[in-house]
Amino acid sequence: MRAPEPASGTLIPPDLPEAAQAPPPAALAPVALVGATATGKSQAALKVASTVPGIELVSVDSMAVYRGMDIGTAKPDRAARARVPYHLVDLVDPSEEFTVQQFQAEARRVLAAIAARGHRALLVGGTGLYLRSVVDDLSFPGTYPEVAAALAGSLEASGAEGSPSWRSALEDLHRRLAVLDPVAAGRVDPANRRRLVRALEVTIGSGRPFSSFGPGLNRYPPTEVTQVGLRHDPTDLDRRIAGRFDRLMELGFLEEVRRLAARPGGLSRTARQALGYRELLSHIEEGVPLRTAVDIAVQRTRALARRQSSWFRRDPRIVWMDGDVAGSVAVLLGGFPQAAATVGE
Repeated sequence: MRAPEPASGTLIPPDLPEAAQAPPPAALAPVALVGATATGKSQAALKVASTVPGIELVSVDSMAVYRGMDIGTAKPDRAARARVPYHLVDLVDPSEEFTVQQFQAEARRVLAAIAARGHRALLVGGTGLYLRSVVDDLSFPGTYPEVAAALAGSLEASGAEGSPSWRSALEDLHRRLAVLDPVAAGRVDPANRRRLVRALEVTIGSGRPFSSFGPGLNRYPPTEVTQVGLRHDPTDLDRRIAGRFDRLMELGFLEEVRRLAARPGGLSRTARQALGYRELLSHIEEGVPLRTAVDIAVQRTRALARRQSSWFRRDPRIVWMDGDVAGSVAVLLGGFPQAAATVGE
């Protein structure tokens, strides 16, 4: 079967697999614009939504859900969000926990409402698990707060986060997971505190291995969502990350973190893990020199960008573009600009 004819002024490279070509413009299936932090996703998405009628943006960012966490998450400002419908930001106070299950439920509600209006959703963000919860309609195990609190408490009792004793305690938790669920232990980075605690929480709380829930994230079934990835050369991306953090500081990032920390209830355990916020909190609460905190934040953000890139590269359904805003517009219009896209990696 031939793919639909491209819109005037666009070309579809002949070597693109048919399954990866965009659906006809009339289709209401969502499009997802994904990639590592600082690749320009939000700017591209705003350009698309202001260019193509009937587009509504849906944030896929685990920290943009928090009210008041604006500068550090690089949310579009209120003026931009007034011009373009922008969903799934500012959902809860930063003192509250927010889970992927809650995000999935909110996303389902929002996507259904967008479709009911006859509009089309453009998902944009870099939180891979949150995106997969929507794209693949994942099912998640339950939560076991008492178990999670006990595991987190054992880490906190071991010493300051990042200290040798704390890292040793984290390694002990990973060895414990390896005994209870070797498959999950092989998938979870021993240094990823949040995922490690979650895998143990579910394994202990439910009495069954964490890896036994669902088909797993290593399967990529067919989906109605067209996924487009924006990428940059790693060296260029490192520069962009450092430059962006400098701009965030100029915009008042440190003052934002001070205000949030001083609020009744402060920041939840999850909100405190947001990159940038976590490091600036160490300056505010523990006296870490500001320059040191900023340097650590930049280093960790670069490491996050590499993990995000690795996560998305594993998904063969993603069509990759080299930071081309016009390309993302063309996807929504049903075509790809010449020589701009490659499928998978």
